[in-house]
Amino acid sequence: MKKIITLLLFSGSLAIFAQDNSNNFNFTPVYELDETAVKSQGKTGTCWSFSTSSFLESEVLRISGKTIDLSEMYNARMVYPAKATNFVGRQGKAQFSQGSLNHDVMDVVRQHGIVTEEAYQGKIVNKSQYNHAELATVLTAYVEAIVKNKGGSISPVWFAGFEAVLDTYLGEIPEKFEFDGKKYSPTSFRDALKINADDYIEFTSFNAYPYNSTTVLNIPDNWSNGTYYNITLDDYQNLVEYALKNGYTVALDVDVSERTFSSKKGMAIIPEMETKEMTTEEKKKLFVEPVTEKEITPEFRQQEFDNQNTTDDHLMHITGLLTDQNGTKYFKVKNSWGTKRTGNEGHIYMSEAFFKLKSISVMIHKDAVPSNLKKKLNIK
Repeated sequence: MKKIITLLLFSGSLAIFAQDNSNNFNFTPVYELDETAVKSQGKTGTCWSFSTSSFLESEVLRISGKTIDLSEMYNARMVYPAKATNFVGRQGKAQFSQGSLNHDVMDVVRQHGIVTEEAYQGKIVNKSQYNHAELATVLTAYVEAIVKNKGGSISPVWFAGFEAVLDTYLGEIPEKFEFDGKKYSPTSFRDALKINADDYIEFTSFNAYPYNSTTVLNIPDNWSNGTYYNITLDDYQNLVEYALKNGYTVALDVDVSERTFSSKKGMAIIPEMETKEMTTEEKKKLFVEPVTEKEITPEFRQQEFDNQNTTDDHLMHITGLLTDQNGTKYFKVKNSWGTKRTGNEGHIYMSEAFFKLKSISVMIHKDAVPSNLKKKLNIK
């Protein structure tokens, strides 16, 4: 994650200008889809789990109409062992951090099922908020010690020791739990919710890769080598709008370390003028009234990714579409920083230009893909 001058949080970057308290935006909802309550990931790097869990909660609402609270920490508990095995197997030449991506949660769903928040809260150390600072330090030191292999050979019990650390900090995995008066295992609960991990597909858009084909996206948190359909930028934008129009929410991976991303105001834009060229007065008008935004081309998007001005920072959840008084489109994006730190009741209103330039990828249900795009990609 790249650094910015303003304010940097481990859970995601947050940039704020000195701003006027007034707001001259007039937003009109176009699509507003069902979502569950905004949560806070606390002092953790688990936005990937909060984003995907929120997405799955909306999927349950879409499929059955049930409001459910899923355990984000169950996903973290199940991903860490896979990440450790990968790190040790690659002799330490792999990513090992708190970060992961949407498909890692879907791998958990596929292999290990789904658990409710009530059944697995993952708050052994601190009951008031999530804080994985110590846990991450301990786990990193553990796998690095295994790789250094000072004992001459790797002990066959190293993995059991790693899992014991996770159980100590997060809690033991429940074999059975109760929901609505019935007992479930994680896998039977997944099946009862009618969630099929194979129904969910990830998309990206970079012209360095062949369009209408699959690619492994080269970003640090893609430790599991997840594949993405690479499509044109127009198809990418239209895909998300089509999904929302047809009642499907969208999981999002995006760069939020921009000066024109404001959690406080709950907005993300790409002004036509570079912020370094703005006067103080012009900067104060950002997020206060609509400004002309930059036209985003595939070439500029690729350039910003290649020079690392666009990086894989944060995962969130798109649940709607709005327009301002000038007709500019904004995606309504549910964040995981609580409601006090994020404006618009915990949501970011992300302009079309910001999405086109700074989003890394999206994940949606395969039924939300337009038929013409399915044909191009041979999606059944």
